[in-house]
Amino acid sequence: MTRVLGRFNTISTKLLDTTMRKASVTLLQHLSRRRLNPFAPVASISYSSAPSTSSSPSPPINPSTHLKHYCTKSHELLTRNKFQANSCRNMDTLVETPTQISSRQRKIKEKSELEEAFESAERSEDMLRIFKDMEATFDERELGLASLKIGLKLDQEGEDPEKALSFADRALKALDSDNKPSILVAMTLQLMGSANYSLKRFSDSLGYLNRANRILGRLQGENDVDDIRPILHAVQLELANVKTAMGRREEALENLRKCLEIKQLSLEEDSRELGKANRDLAEAYVAVLNFKEALPFCMKALEIHKKQLGNNSVEVAHDRRILGVIYSGLEEHEKALEQNTLSKKILTNWNLNSDLLRAEIDAANMLIALGRYDEATGTLRSIVQQTDADSETRALVLISMAKALCNQDKFADSKRCLEIACGILDKRESICPVEVAEAYSEISMQYEAMNEFETAISLLKRSLALLEKLPQEQHSEGSISARIGWLLLLTGKVQQAIPYLESAAETLKDSFGPKHFGVGYIYNNLGAAYLELARPQSAAQMFAVAKDIMDVSLGPHHADTIEACQNLSKAYGEMGSYGLAIEFQQQAIDAWESHGAGAADELREARRLLEQLKQKASSAASANEFPAKALPLPDTLQPPTVSQPNISLQSSGRA
Repeated sequence: MTRVLGRFNTISTKLLDTTMRKASVTLLQHLSRRRLNPFAPVASISYSSAPSTSSSPSPPINPSTHLKHYCTKSHELLTRNKFQANSCRNMDTLVETPTQISSRQRKIKEKSELEEAFESAERSEDMLRIFKDMEATFDERELGLASLKIGLKLDQEGEDPEKALSFADRALKALDSDNKPSILVAMTLQLMGSANYSLKRFSDSLGYLNRANRILGRLQGENDVDDIRPILHAVQLELANVKTAMGRREEALENLRKCLEIKQLSLEEDSRELGKANRDLAEAYVAVLNFKEALPFCMKALEIHKKQLGNNSVEVAHDRRILGVIYSGLEEHEKALEQNTLSKKILTNWNLNSDLLRAEIDAANMLIALGRYDEATGTLRSIVQQTDADSETRALVLISMAKALCNQDKFADSKRCLEIACGILDKRESICPVEVAEAYSEISMQYEAMNEFETAISLLKRSLALLEKLPQEQHSEGSISARIGWLLLLTGKVQQAIPYLESAAETLKDSFGPKHFGVGYIYNNLGAAYLELARPQSAAQMFAVAKDIMDVSLGPHHADTIEACQNLSKAYGEMGSYGLAIEFQQQAIDAWESHGAGAADELREARRLLEQLKQKASSAASANEFPAKALPLPDTLQPPTVSQPNISLQSSGRA
């Protein structure tokens, strides 16, 4: 698969920190009085799959911007929850001297002035300074609301998450003192989730966000839904981000779908914001390589943006670029190239040269996928002249050029391009580790194609070393581990391969779910490794897990599922359990028969293996009956099929 797909694994995690911070902008607006100006608008940013400025002209999309169209009523929250001067209560029941009245009035005025100054403060420094004066005058309940506002402001700025967390903790103690669910408590829990996320305390963050979500669920039937929805959206979005950072990407998609449902209930059917929300969800599915699910959301985004903005808008260009990526993932490369061409025309009209350069690289990769190597090489030679000598973009161009040359068997030229690219990337490991790790992985595949396995393994280990330091890249780490294990297995280093494969299986189960087809491939390879080490019982266990996963994810008649079934048969044959071996081999034959004439060779081989098993079973039975005359049969069973780990390269909707 081309690099046009690979970049989306990077995109999916690049914007997490920013998204978590920007959600606080929305909640700050909920605590602002109507007459106050909202905080200065921040560049929008979407969930993790939204393109960054380095790879797309699309400005990031922020939860606060998404929600601005339907937050109006929630501004009344402060009116209902603002600081109350306790000294004003029951004044008509008191008989006071002029001196007492004057004293009480001065206290009321002082509190009012402090409140006014606090509400007018736009910088966290000013809010903190005024808060110190307020501590002598306001009670803890009133200070709880002020603490929440300061915490949200600090979280928005993102510079001191520990301080934001301390204010959130103080706010929670004050606002949750009666243990009654409220919108303010939910907002405080959201803040604690965000601050803990910034501190990479993902489990703590998830706990607070889940509690906020439960409270909002209980409140939905008791409060104005317009007050609840914006906060619920922010919580769902941050749940998605935290789960993505924890590697629980499939669960994160469910939260993102809920985000879109909230918007659909709140925005007009053809709203531009709804168009962006559909594109965000499409990109999230692209990030987990589920291109079939991504397609309808991207098409909806394109439909809305064309209707609202016209065919030549930048938003339409972004939609078409993502659509091109989706078609590439579905291996519909002509459609992908068509969308890329339309996107480039728009980018040219808007003079977005940096983004146009990226689109040209994408187009070259699509041409390579189509086998049009000369065209791709010509395009890339033109692009390389437009890049800086030590830039990441030049490295990407050289990697693509090496791929085109490799496909033309020009190995010496291809290696030269890869060496130059590695030299550039080596200097950028500390600057952009995710992008460099991804590039090393792609370079390794080209060395693998040239049978340079040791170099390929070395590059993958460099990639893994970078990813292990980044918890949000757990899915990429698992994919790289799987590939290292497969290459070690391929080169006969079976004992070394097993820990990489075992680690990959555990990591990717968390990231993609236990029934993802990629996890099935890893278990298939573990079975092959154990069989090579003469551990057929362990091998049979691994092959059984692989078959079970592939039955669910790919279907029982998929070629890879059938091979897993045949591998299971081989393992039972090695154990001498010929009855089970024959049963599974017959299942494989039945499945191949459903493929028709196109699988004639596979069917012939499967029948040959079945006959061998029957002969062995017969010989074993004879040996048990006449042990003195039995002669050992040679081992004629073939080695198990090893699955190439393509978790990071294929769609979960593969045929």
